[in-house]
Amino acid sequence: MMTERKVILTAIGVIFAGFLTGLYYRRVDHILRTLWTMGFLSFLLWLPGKYPKPDGRLGALLSPFYNEGIVAILAVFLAIHVSLVNVPFTDIDLFNVAFRDVDMISHSLGGLVMWLFITSILVELRPDLPRRNVLIYSLLILLMIGIVWEFAEWFGSRFTEGILQETPLNKLRDIIMEQLGALVGLWMVTRKGYPFKLRNS
Repeated sequence: MMTERKVILTAIGVIFAGFLTGLYYRRVDHILRTLWTMGFLSFLLWLPGKYPKPDGRLGALLSPFYNEGIVAILAVFLAIHVSLVNVPFTDIDLFNVAFRDVDMISHSLGGLVMWLFITSILVELRPDLPRRNVLIYSLLILLMIGIVWEFAEWFGSRFTEGILQETPLNKLRDIIMEQLGALVGLWMVTRKGYPFKLRNS
């Protein structure tokens, strides 16, 4: 769909502004971050036209990358997250330094994107799975991923000087924000049928 492609290209443009900002302020970490996100989104734009979605289990596992709606939402998430880590045309790092509570935005959008990925794969892998089971499994899988991620951050914080160090309440809030993002995805899919539909049974 042309609208989704425009969204993805706009996101790449926003990330490119971040890349220029990283060059100007000589932030190597941000240069690398913006390069891989631009490359990844460009690859996802190129992929469907070059290689049709495979059949079978592999196709089911790759199905989110062939859904332009999901990729467009992913692109918005990446553009926002990258811009929070370094606000374009400034040297402000909201995510890690200036206002660390903005990580709620990234966690909620990340939860939305991850839930769409999980649910899309479940629907493709098990088209016979009742809708109720799809929703329960997808939310539980997202919850487990969130817990594992926060545990990995806690473990990593033992070897860093503050960036990954968070209170238990902050980690609980991150997991809650991911679940709230998933609920937005649930509303989109069940009420709007976007970026894919669930069977009614």
